Amino acid sequence: MVLSGAAHSEAPDPLPSWNDGPTKGAIVGFVEKVTKEGGPDYVPPTDRIATFDNDGTLWVEKPAYTQLIFAIDRVKALAPEHPEWKNKQPFKAAIEGDMKTLAASGKKGIAELVMASHAGMTPAQFQTIVGDWLAATKDPRFQRKYTELVYQPMLELLAYLRDNGFTTYIVSGGGIEFVRNFSEPVYGIPPDQVVGSSIKTKYEVVDGEPTVMRLPEMNFIDDKTGKPIGITQHIGQRPLAAFGNSDGDFEMLQWTTAGEGPRFGMIVHHTDAEREYAYDRDSEVGRLDKALDAAAENGWVVVDMKNDWGQIFPSKE
Repeated sequence: MVLSGAAHSEAPDPLPSWNDGPTKGAIVGFVEKVTKEGGPDYVPPTDRIATFDNDGTLWVEKPAYTQLIFAIDRVKALAPEHPEWKNKQPFKAAIEGDMKTLAASGKKGIAELVMASHAGMTPAQFQTIVGDWLAATKDPRFQRKYTELVYQPMLELLAYLRDNGFTTYIVSGGGIEFVRNFSEPVYGIPPDQVVGSSIKTKYEVVDGEPTVMRLPEMNFIDDKTGKPIGITQHIGQRPLAAFGNSDGDFEMLQWTTAGEGPRFGMIVHHTDAEREYAYDRDSEVGRLDKALDAAAENGWVVVDMKNDWGQIFPSKE
């Protein structure tokens, strides 16, 4: 009997945008190891938790975090209602597009900008504003919407993990409701599987209607030491695998890979100035210094974007 060609064909590569090599091999080897029933490193699906940073890990974070660009645009839109902002920093810098002065205002100034532009509305109203902005705004360098500047290899990785029984979560320093706006249509990650920074909210009844309002006060910052805390509060168990790109992800990677049994930590190293950006130790955005030094000692896989990724962004439709 002659077998058909289909019978001889191999299964399609689940990670076609990843170049063959040690990095891709490490990913596939880990997944095969923890999903092999009866094997010594088998992990049941209930414990196959994978957490992903967003900015710089799943989508572009240069020249500034996307949510900061959104906040600046919101301040400009709201400026006519706040004439005092014309002479008050960091609002003056935001209105004038003075990124140097804005950066000099530090985390405190950025937080003030975000509080003023993200509060005073319901979560549903905020989601609508974010959605409209994402649909209408393009990155000036690539001339594509920010939701199109996601990394094709990471989209493949998310799908590959889910196909192998993993539950994928976003654990972002960005705003939880900002990321929840696009997490499912872009990444296939439902809103309840997003962990992020948040501002305080208040329940009140307005004109007889029960309402939750967003307040201009910070509730939780999901960055650095906050990431393991946010994971514990929202997910309730230590991840099996964690993926990041900066020192803001150090503690998440450290905590994940310190667990018992097989663990996996991965850092996306931005090394491709031509197709995306090249930066690490001296960058103000997405600085990768401490975590890069700690990678070898902790057994974390470091992705060389230039050499490990055959494609950066999804193809244009």
